Amino acid sequence: MTRIFNLGSRIVNNYLISTDVGYILIDTGYNGGFKRFTNKLKRQRIFPKDIRYVFLTHAHDDHAGFLNEVLAATDAKVILHPKAIERLKKGQNSFEGGCSSQRAYLFCKILALCGKGEHKFPAIKPEYLPRLITTDSEEFCALNLPFEVLETPGHTADHISLLIGDKLFCGDAAMNNFPSQKRVIIWIENLQQFKQSWQTILAAAPKTIYPAHGKPFPASDLQKFFPDLDKIRLHPIRH
Repeated sequence: MTRIFNLGSRIVNNYLISTDVGYILIDTGYNGGFKRFTNKLKRQRIFPKDIRYVFLTHAHDDHAGFLNEVLAATDAKVILHPKAIERLKKGQNSFEGGCSSQRAYLFCKILALCGKGEHKFPAIKPEYLPRLITTDSEEFCALNLPFEVLETPGHTADHISLLIGDKLFCGDAAMNNFPSQKRVIIWIENLQQFKQSWQTILAAAPKTIYPAHGKPFPASDLQKFFPDLDKIRLHPIRH
């Protein structure tokens, strides 16, 4: 039976899933969050070495912040989109696209005023590059892992989601927390791709969606709010 642990914070979820091939960690949180993460592991009586794979939905500061520390403490390999590698090497979010609403724009401006507008994170260390497995590689296909990967770009070009049974771990392909509205993420690089990704998710027919931000919600919410995506106008932020 698959067990799901949320080892994240109020800001971002870090799901750990038990499978027949060991534990799969979905993303890592912000830089500086590794100690809190390991403390939560201890409470569940899980050792870092039990983590076999890290599934990186995309290379953003709140998803790859303590990736180096996880790799230092484990023998885990990282499953990621091929476009994520250069982003991990850079250690900074892309600013292509814009905020998905005026409220999201104001929220991002407040983050910038608080000194969090650069969205930098530790670049992946060169010694960990051999442990990256891209979803288009023969190595990944040979793993025969117990889940399906969905390409869900839009929020970022390198975004992927994990489908296991009737549960979809969607990263930032959707959101259920402030300042999100109608399950739409704050930042969108490519609006057309974002819309297509919701269609991809709906076609996969999950029952429950587990976002990186906020509580799980029924997949039917995406169907309900899909028409509202046509009303989105992106608000770029200058850097």
